[in-house]
Amino acid sequence: MVILAAMIAALAAFLLVLIAIVYVQHIRRLNIYYRLRRHKVIRAGDAAADQPYLFERVRSFLSRAASPIAERGPVQALDFRMRQAGIPLLGGEFMILLAGSAGVVCLIVWMLTLNFGVSLLWGVLAATCIWGLVSWRIYQRRNAFTEQLGDCLTTVANALRAGYSFPQAVDVVVEEMEPPISEEFAQVSREVGMSVPLEAALEALSRRVGSADLDLMVTAVLIQREVGGNLAQILDSISDTIQDRVRMKREIFSLTAQGRLSAWVLLVLPWIMALLLYIFRPEQLLFLVNHPFGRMALIGSFILEVIGYLVIQRIVNIDA
Repeated sequence: MVILAAMIAALAAFLLVLIAIVYVQHIRRLNIYYRLRRHKVIRAGDAAADQPYLFERVRSFLSRAASPIAERGPVQALDFRMRQAGIPLLGGEFMILLAGSAGVVCLIVWMLTLNFGVSLLWGVLAATCIWGLVSWRIYQRRNAFTEQLGDCLTTVANALRAGYSFPQAVDVVVEEMEPPISEEFAQVSREVGMSVPLEAALEALSRRVGSADLDLMVTAVLIQREVGGNLAQILDSISDTIQDRVRMKREIFSLTAQGRLSAWVLLVLPWIMALLLYIFRPEQLLFLVNHPFGRMALIGSFILEVIGYLVIQRIVNIDA
């Protein structure tokens, strides 16, 4: 049984390494693609032919497996979250991938430990980590969008001064700027091309990105289309405001770096100490785990650790 579990663990590790290699190659292809597209060497529609074969096969399998639940309400809500994260999966496909990953982890841990409770815990932990990565991806994508928004508004204002209409200025942003802002405005351009009103497309963009800075631009465009005015000058003023806010956020981020590091040290240090105790003094750690007072101390210290981390985060998170 131990030999079989070791063989299965080795096979799982090999598959993970293979998937990581394919993913890195895919990212490199995308980076090259965006560089070539920026310099007009290839067109925007040529990216589909550059997808790896394994990626397409996995996507096809997920699509077939998710078809029975694709029309459910929670799954459609998850579709919106996938668009926010910029992940090329539908909500049902992501749910199948999430359940499959948790099931594989659960099976591997059960074969290694023969303990259903521990394997179930690891499966839930794996699913939680994947969901956390999606939330982190949305956060990173929103911040990257905000970083590019000032230059985007300047590009739109210059295009308007050159005689372009606003939809044509959006196309200029799609061609000249990098993701994620080019991808989001490309979605706006596609929706307008399918006869969706520009106001509705911009409001959908605002909901999808969830940025207060973008709300300023969308509100200015909607008001200008109703009452008129010099939109290029308005966008220049908003661009200056956004760039000042981004600069202030960077200063705040640098000034609060020590507090954030303290929070992470507070959260990670007990686990490192527990690992060192398990390696060098396992009897002391087992005393805490096995004795009733030791378990009470562990639970109390864990609660205090979480409270301390949350308090520090409330202190260092300053809205600019």
